[in-house]
Amino acid sequence: QLQLVESGGGLVQPGGSLRLSCASSGFDLDVYAIAWFRQAPGKEREGVSCISINGSTFYADSVQGRFIISRDNTKKTASLQMNNLKPEDTADYYCAADRDPKFQAMCVMTDDEYVYWGQGTQVTVSS
Repeated sequence: QLQLVESGGGLVQPGGSLRLSCASSGFDLDVYAIAWFRQAPGKEREGVSCISINGSTFYADSVQGRFIISRDNTKKTASLQMNNLKPEDTADYYCAADRDPKFQAMCVMTDDEYVYWGQGTQVTVSS
């Protein structure tokens, strides 16, 4: 019912910036919490950031102060602004959503908590 499509990935130099977008279709996005995950080659998928239904934001320690998550319910999109990118940020990035009411004012970055997933977009940080 809910479809998510990520975009904005690509190749950037260390210290550069990139903005990822997550576009939704099907149901209105305003009843869903949104999270970003990433998976580097040979590594486990890890949570990056999430935004609750009412707009509260949370970040993994590894991206705190560098990444900013936001949402625009009218446009049915969520975004992840990534600044001061590092080579260790290289990964496939996935957008995920869930409408569990427990995510009204909080959210978690555990992949088992999210039902709907996008196909991913690749981010490579290299000089």
